[in-house]
Amino acid sequence: MFGLGGQELLLILFVVLLFFGPSKLPELAKGLGKGMREFKKAQADLEHEFNQAVESAEAKDKQVEAVVSKDEHAVSDSKKS
Repeated sequence: MFGLGGQELLLILFVVLLFFGPSKLPELAKGLGKGMREFKKAQADLEHEFNQAVESAEAKDKQVEAVVSKDEHAVSDSKKS
């Protein structure tokens, strides 16, 4: 986890405990959890929007290829006549 060992994490937790006191730690953890949930939700929404945009672009490309292919066949048929 971020290249931190057990001793470093304990030191960080101890410093946080000194700054905020034991009564504020549950509130801080709750706020941190909410923030992480919101971040993950926003990330998932962004990925979903990106995937939709990519799929939409691919569908449009396939439509363009079909129209171009159809036009090429029509041009080659008219040249044969």
